[in-house]
Parts: sequence; C-alpha cells; structure tokens
Amino acid sequence: MLRLKGVDAYYGQLQILKGVDLEVRPGEIVTLLGANGAGKTTTLKTIVGLLHPRAGEIVFKDKVINRLAPDETVRLGLSLVPEGRQVFPALTVFENLMVGAFTQRNKAEIERSLAFVYELFPRLTERKNQLAGTLSGGEQQMLAIGRALMSDPEVFLLDEPSLGLSPLLVEKVFATIQAINRLDKTILLVEQNAYQALQIAHRGYVLETGRIVLSGSAASLLQNEHIKKAYLGQ
Repeated sequence: MLRLKGVDAYYGQLQILKGVDLEVRPGEIVTLLGANGAGKTTTLKTIVGLLHPRAGEIVFKDKVINRLAPDETVRLGLSLVPEGRQVFPALTVFENLMVGAFTQRNKAEIERSLAFVYELFPRLTERKNQLAGTLSGGEQQMLAIGRALMSDPEVFLLDEPSLGLSPLLVEKVFATIQAINRLDKTILLVEQNAYQALQIAHRGYVLETGRIVLSGSAASLLQNEHIKKAYLGQ
C-alpha cells in the first residue's frame, strides 16, 4: 500500500532522514517508534508532501508520490492527523470537519463520513456548534481524527495521538485506532508510548537519528531487549 525506499529528507542543509526503508501493507497497523528528534514526524511530513525527499522513492499504490503537494496526496487517499492536533480554534467542530472534507464532491459521501465521525465520537455531536479552541485536549484529538476521516482515506497517518492526554483518554484513542483499522483502514502510527503502540500494531519500525535500526512483528519487538531498555523502561 505504502513504501519508502532509501528516503533522504532535509530541513535546509540539515539531513533528518537517512535512507529510510519501510512499508505498510493493506489493512495493517504499523507503528514507527523512536525518541524525540529521531525523525518520526519528518517521515510523516515527507509521505504527505509537506516535505519532499532529496533521494529515494515514496510509492503509494504503485504510484511514485515524491513531488506531490499535500492536497494531491489527500486526494489519492492519504490523510494525516498532525502532532499537537492543530484544529482550527476559531471554527466550530462542524466547520473543522467540513475542512477535512474539502476533497469530497459528493454530498451523500460527505453526509456518510460525517455520520460515521459522529457515531465514532458522540462527544463531537454534542459539541458540533462549539468553537474548537474551547474543547478539551481529548476532544480536540477526537476532532483531529474525525477531520482526517472526512476525506475517507485509505491510509491514515497519526502523529503522537496520545500526547498530553490522561491515561483514560489514551486508552480510548488507541481503542478508536483499532476500530478504524477494523473498517479496512490502513494505519501508520507514530507514537512515543511504545508499549501501547505495540499492543495494537501488527508490525513496527524503530527510527534512531534518521535511520531505521530495527523492524519486525509487534510481538517480537515487545520482547526485544533494546526495545525494552530504550522504550519500555524495563
């Protein structure tokens, strides 16, 4: 479904990604683990076109997407939930969701997507006329996920969805990710909570200083001594 082959990415003259290889197969949850500054967010930004690789290839459904703009990658079926949620604070919940549907032209499809988001997050139904900036952190995360779902993506990219949330809300977010995956959505998950991420993922990659240093099934990564020491505190 999605493959990165030898991807290098830079901010100016500073190289962040160094020959990154990873793949996400249809129907999987794949998690990308790593410390702060490892290049996880840069990887997602490069996939969706917010940053263009200087070397290597990004292939989505057999199409090379290296040079596409973000709106073009969304139209193809990629959707990003950014780190820090980044909702539009001066717009209502409903208006934020409609921004997410900008690629949709079929009114019936938009209505279906909206109904699905409201079913997934009943709290958003209650808050639909409320300004997004007045929502709690957990509600804003629900809105960010819902907004990304409005484009009906095939591959769903999530950047630190549990960041800053209470343990109870973290559990709800991860349960939601699993529910979305059961609806045939393929997911690439960047997450610092390595234990929770590996509990729901099929496979995982470990990124350190811009390079993939480890990959395997989620079960094998949970048992890996390096993972236990570096990311699970064991």
